[in-house]
Amino acid sequence: MSGRLIRRHDRGRRRAALRRANPAVHAEAIAAQDPAADVRRAAVPEMTSSLAAGLHAASARITPEALLCFARETYAIRRRRDRHLPGDLFGEPTWDILLDLYVATREDRPVPTTSACIGANVPPTTALRWLRILEARGLVEREEDGRDGRRTFVRLSARGLAAMDDWLHVALAMLDHSVGAILRRTMPPLAEAAE
Repeated sequence: MSGRLIRRHDRGRRRAALRRANPAVHAEAIAAQDPAADVRRAAVPEMTSSLAAGLHAASARITPEALLCFARETYAIRRRRDRHLPGDLFGEPTWDILLDLYVATREDRPVPTTSACIGANVPPTTALRWLRILEARGLVEREEDGRDGRRTFVRLSARGLAAMDDWLHVALAMLDHSVGAILRRTMPPLAEAAE
């Protein structure tokens, strides 16, 4: 090792020892090296409460129809992504199954097991394995077809539906908040440029 690397290594070891021995002293030492750290640290609670308020306001406007539309679009975006990038890079068949079943549940449409496998966009044996896992975890349920004993339907369980509603609600509120922030940042400069 060169002398410079040894000194850097020793400094790192000393910092780690200081951090373990007395975290408060370490924080003060870091703050002394970076005067702007206090300003940034003071801004964190304000930014957090602003984000929470924005998410709460956005969340209040979200309807069940908006959640259904968002789930449809999320699934469609995933299929479009597969047209542009190799599909084997993105391995989330369970997410595709859950999105597909969410849309079907909200549309009150039965989904045969074979259709759920196709919606997963993976080989049928892989999709069936994931359906069994989702069923074991209580997120989906299977039901025999009353008219055709050879066929079974799969749907979200009450627990799975509640979990998907919650996730879609939070994700849509975050997206709404993010788009609003982007528009606030970009629209004034665009308006000024047009003048």
